Amino acid sequence: MAEMSMNKAIHAAFRRDLQRFVDALGAFSAGDQARAEQLATAWANFDEQLVRHHEGEHDIAWPALESVGVSRDVLTQMDAEHDTMATALAKARDAIASLRRTASAEDAATALAAMQELQRVTVLHLDHEETEIEGVYLANKDTAEMKAMGRQFSKVSPAQGGTFFAWALDGADPEASAAITGTVPKPVLTIISGVFGRNYRKSVAPVWRS
Repeated sequence: MAEMSMNKAIHAAFRRDLQRFVDALGAFSAGDQARAEQLATAWANFDEQLVRHHEGEHDIAWPALESVGVSRDVLTQMDAEHDTMATALAKARDAIASLRRTASAEDAATALAAMQELQRVTVLHLDHEETEIEGVYLANKDTAEMKAMGRQFSKVSPAQGGTFFAWALDGADPEASAAITGTVPKPVLTIISGVFGRNYRKSVAPVWRS
């Protein structure tokens, strides 16, 4: 099995959820208020995960990557792409909120278009970031800089950590799953995701089983 960084595994979860939203909105039945509420619940988690990931990259990952040789120009490009994504994210956020209120065919179509645009700009960015940086993560995974970066990213509440791992592993392929579970000792991961990931498994994961 090819090696994958934790960062690329997280990217896989974003790609997965974006496709889930596109598929669900494309199949949305006008007037299905319960489904609109479900999608809004899943969206709240996705929105939070994406915003936190990009804020963490800017504040934590970029300084660490620059210290191991990634150019400032590349990181500036990444931030510019984040800004483009933030604009698309805001439009999708508003569209999902409208769909939650009305469950109308018109708002479902608007939400689908907004989600497709968010998917387009996000996948372009993720592909670009992986081209520029994935090899750097793998080549430097055992350095003091990358280990310090990992410790910084781990400074979250148990609830945030549990939700993150439950979300990231929901539907992950073996390669991505190995990259994620390899970052945390198995007993710790079992407790964090088992106990503190319960809310995700109860309220969000079922959205994608419907």
